[in-house]
Amino acid sequence: MIWTRSPLLRRGLRFAMTGLFVTAVHVLAAVLFVHLILASPPLANGFAFVVATVVSYLINTLWSFSSRLHGRTLGRFVVVSIGGFWLAMLVAWVAQSAGLSYLAGIAAVALIIPVFTFILHNFWTYR
Repeated sequence: MIWTRSPLLRRGLRFAMTGLFVTAVHVLAAVLFVHLILASPPLANGFAFVVATVVSYLINTLWSFSSRLHGRTLGRFVVVSIGGFWLAMLVAWVAQSAGLSYLAGIAAVALIIPVFTFILHNFWTYR
């Protein structure tokens, strides 16, 4: 396969697959937390974000970027995750301020944040 010849493309595709899986983990964790703990949705989503970030770190480190678990990569991964969170908030705010539909904001976040985090992980977190 042609994608296996390019390490960057291989990492990108693995990162995308991991992202889809981790999104499902986030949703599942949030739903279970709401139903089993009877917590508010914002609290459940905060909990789910932490769970999804841990799962994302493990899978991306070991599989997407074929690296090893290390304190330095963990610290950098957390910094990129927090940066992605704040950038998502900014992108959604800009979309809203521009008078766009909330769906346009969500679409912008879905397109921008994965690219942003992949670039930072590829060239900083796992370099």
